[in-house]
Amino acid sequence: MKRLTNLFLCMSAASVAVVTAQTTKVTGTVVSADDDSPVIGASVVVAGTTTGTVTDYNGAFTLDVPSNAKTLIISYIGMESVQVPVKPIISVVMKSDSQD
Repeated sequence: MKRLTNLFLCMSAASVAVVTAQTTKVTGTVVSADDDSPVIGASVVVAGTTTGTVTDYNGAFTLDVPSNAKTLIISYIGMESVQVPVKPIISVVMKSDSQD
């Protein structure tokens, strides 16, 4: 019985290590091309998923991205959406979406 308990504990520890290794932490900032001010509340989403977050009052975000993800989509009303490759640190400049 003791042997079975030890095996179970080892398997549990191994599965926790596998689960934590399946994501990559991405941090970044989003600013406006017009005046370099932070874009507050911009949506940052992993392409093809519902995993995402929004930028804070400094235009900063942190997101745990699945390891197999390749692209992030950053969007905000009144600005052109931007697609960027997944990297640990990202800096995005968004342009106004001016349509007459």
